[in-house]
Amino acid sequence: MQIVSRLKGEMFLVLATVVALVAYLSEHTVLEMGRAVSLTAAAALVATIVVASVRVAHHAETLAIKVGDPYGTMILTLSAVAVEVIILAIMMSGEGSPTLVRDTIYAALMLDINGILGLAALLGGLKHGEQPYNDNSGKTYGVMILTAMGISMIVPEFVPTAKWHYYSAFTIVAMIALYGLFLRMQVGQHSYFFSYAYPRSDRKKSDPAEHSTEDSTAASIATILIGVVIIGLLAEFMSTFMTEGLRDTNAPLALTAIVVAAISAAPEILTALRAALGNRMQATVNIAMGASLSTVILTVPVMEAIALYTGQPFIMAMTPVQTVMVAITLIAAAINLNDGETNAIEGMTHFILFATFLMLSALGL
Repeated sequence: MQIVSRLKGEMFLVLATVVALVAYLSEHTVLEMGRAVSLTAAAALVATIVVASVRVAHHAETLAIKVGDPYGTMILTLSAVAVEVIILAIMMSGEGSPTLVRDTIYAALMLDINGILGLAALLGGLKHGEQPYNDNSGKTYGVMILTAMGISMIVPEFVPTAKWHYYSAFTIVAMIALYGLFLRMQVGQHSYFFSYAYPRSDRKKSDPAEHSTEDSTAASIATILIGVVIIGLLAEFMSTFMTEGLRDTNAPLALTAIVVAAISAAPEILTALRAALGNRMQATVNIAMGASLSTVILTVPVMEAIALYTGQPFIMAMTPVQTVMVAITLIAAAINLNDGETNAIEGMTHFILFATFLMLSALGL
């Protein structure tokens, strides 16, 4: 009875497993039926991956609530990045574009900072006015994102092709060193940078979802691991169907990158918005900025290692348009996250930047 009850509670993951089995059995048939059917199947798999990711995020959030900040948001962001890395690795092992990794990291940054943080600050500001948080977190995240992006996605433009493997190896070491120190700060003597002491009255108004900790720690960890495996299987079929469906079309090259970034960010969006509407902006800042940093600082070394192993370099240097958008985003974030309070105007500036990113992507820029 306990197993049946557990399966009922994980109905989304059970459904995702069934979909993966159906995709495995019908892969060749779907591909033979043409682009339209392949794209439809890819869209269905994207929706299934998002649903499975949300369930994985639920268990990550359960663990996060138990351990509290900053460990909590670290678990959330790491689970999202794990999903993103798995999908990218699978897609790059096929016929993936050499710019897919770069474009996905860029799209994730736009989505996390301008999309998630912007929308959360906008809606939270309209509901609560100015929302407080620890300004040390915003400053720390901002300077580390700038450094990581500069090293891994701006400087490569000036590295000769013949020497890419030397700089690639250096990038791996640099990212690991940065994340190692950041992790020590986040969970060690500077952990207070990433937490905020809310007034007692505000704690009582917290979202009821915060108290949903009925799942055991072991069950949550096991479900997260199983969910990530299922997502990996679904991603492999999604990659195949999407590649076939978009073959010889005029679809923007960045479309696939946006889809991958959106899949990994989907659970974070719900959690960040819920935190902002509950007047817990610290959690929103940690999720949005932490996800951006983790995407760069963890995805880059993994994918660079794959490039070194296969001997096929990825194009990591951003285009001029991408560089300008990242610069504007990080400057705006540095200004907006400097005073320890967010408001609707600050949220709107970031959300307009996100809309600009979508417009530029639609134009193929």
